Amino acid sequence: MQMIDIEQIPAGITPPPIRVGDSTIAEEAIAREMQYHPADSAGNAQLKAARALVVRELLRQRATELGLDVTGEEETDLAIAALLERELDVPEPSDDDCRRFHAAAPTRFSEPDRIRVRHVLLAAAPDDAEARDAQYRLGQELIEALRTAPERFTEFAQRHSACPSKDEGGELGWLTPGQTVAELDRALQHLSEGLHERPLASRYGWHVVIIDERREVHELPFEQVAERVRHTLREQATRRALRHYLLALEARIGVDGIVLDEDADGSLMQ
Repeated sequence: MQMIDIEQIPAGITPPPIRVGDSTIAEEAIAREMQYHPADSAGNAQLKAARALVVRELLRQRATELGLDVTGEEETDLAIAALLERELDVPEPSDDDCRRFHAAAPTRFSEPDRIRVRHVLLAAAPDDAEARDAQYRLGQELIEALRTAPERFTEFAQRHSACPSKDEGGELGWLTPGQTVAELDRALQHLSEGLHERPLASRYGWHVVIIDERREVHELPFEQVAERVRHTLREQATRRALRHYLLALEARIGVDGIVLDEDADGSLMQ
């Protein structure tokens, strides 16, 4: 199912009002809601905000039908939670379901690649060519010295590093992908253990790097991740049940001006 694309409405033409049953979603309410729905364009943020308000209004009206208290924002939140607890039918995954899911996608529940890293950050701004050249040369000097005296790394980190890790001798500990600045992160994933032969660049300057240990991805047995698997399946089942529930409310109560798409549950699950 598709949503009306507000960005495609010709200039000068007012989009139709959004109504849920007999209630109208005010443009001002959509504008206030947009801050909670970041997107790649204002139009997409507006669509997400409008959809979230439609979902909330559908649930509020259903809660009203059941006599639940929706007199204020906090009361409405509690009523919606009680409503979903009462009416949403979410099957509990069985042990067999969990085992089959784990067997079909074991890497989803694996330990990621990890590397134990030490570094010396030689700070230089991206637009300061003179400082970057000078710090690169210093990095080369430190690497040359470390080739013959690796025990001096802690000394060099404490003397030269602009990173707070200098107080720990340059120790960054165990890192997984995505835990450090992007350009350095990409380089680290491809390095072998030991002292890297040249300084590595980042937006912060140059890094003298030692990889002390690397541990590759390895699969974990079902018994160690059983609860994670069960939680994943329960969340998937909740999303499916919630989507069907919302679309059924949409069909019964009536929504004009916008149509909930296949991710109707998304704004509520977030």
